[in-house]
Amino acid sequence: MKYRELPGTGIQISEVGFGMWTVSTGWWGTYSDHEAIRLMREAFDLGITLFDAADTYGNGRSEDLLRQAFPTDRDKIVIATKVGYDFLQHGNERRGQREIPQDFSPQAIQNATDAALSRLGTDVIDVLQLHNIRMEQVNDDLLWATLENLRSRGKIRCYGVALGPAIGWLAEGVLTIRRRNPTVLQHIHNLLEQHPGAAIQREAAEKNSQTHFFIRVPHSSGLLEGKYTEETIFPPNDHRNHRPRSWLLNGIKKIDQLRFLERSNRTLAQAALLWLLADNRVASTLPNIYDSEQIREFATTSDAPPLTPTELEHIQTLVDANFGLESEPPRFKGTMELATAVLPPKIA
Repeated sequence: MKYRELPGTGIQISEVGFGMWTVSTGWWGTYSDHEAIRLMREAFDLGITLFDAADTYGNGRSEDLLRQAFPTDRDKIVIATKVGYDFLQHGNERRGQREIPQDFSPQAIQNATDAALSRLGTDVIDVLQLHNIRMEQVNDDLLWATLENLRSRGKIRCYGVALGPAIGWLAEGVLTIRRRNPTVLQHIHNLLEQHPGAAIQREAAEKNSQTHFFIRVPHSSGLLEGKYTEETIFPPNDHRNHRPRSWLLNGIKKIDQLRFLERSNRTLAQAALLWLLADNRVASTLPNIYDSEQIREFATTSDAPPLTPTELEHIQTLVDANFGLESEPPRFKGTMELATAVLPPKIA
């Protein structure tokens, strides 16, 4: 495992992290506390030190699992968590992955942070993220002052945002970088889904921002692990079961064209992570982990050969041509045209 530093924090983060939503929410299958903790400890033993939770994952369960899994290893792991959803009042209203009401008021954020600290059994959160913000929160000076206050009081070491897919994404991400320059911005980005992630990361590079990225869904909900077939059927409680069948069929056609990335010492899943890590502003990747075999594969990504310039160029050629398939409707809300319409001119 290799590690990268979040600028200005002294925090060293494993290039591959563990996203807690797979083992705490029930959206990727059901895990007992024992099963979840076993996977977390396996990941830790293989060098994974970043664990990304959220207070709303399982209504506090993801944070509670972290406390149980690492009672004596707090100084050896990096805890990232998220706040912003009012699950205390509305947690029982959730149906699947549908949103519940949010509360980003200063008092709510302070209370949520204190509650997270208690569930985690620690006195400091390494990375606190605002969970699925809208433009209102990007522009809320009092909210950002609250985060800075939490940092100055030693309750958090740094802060940022986590952006969700269907909630607002491109304009929020770009403006957050321009106006707030957060240490961390978490978003979806992968070989098959480069919009709008590429534009957000390009903004950070052009602005020379300190913002670094946590990348979630780096395997496009499992497609880039290269194991799906046309006969693949997802369990009833698996969120992929609700996707249109065209998502699976078109995805398999694209994956077939990416098989050139596989080598005897590099799997397609590892290549997908290495493609992301080729950008030095990517602090860590957060693949969806739900079994021991995946942990071993993902955790050894740093040992696999990096992608060559020729491979990177061929990938971009395929993406630019949409892998020779008909144009597909955007999976997420928000287009570059929309963002251009609502974004103000860049400030020099």
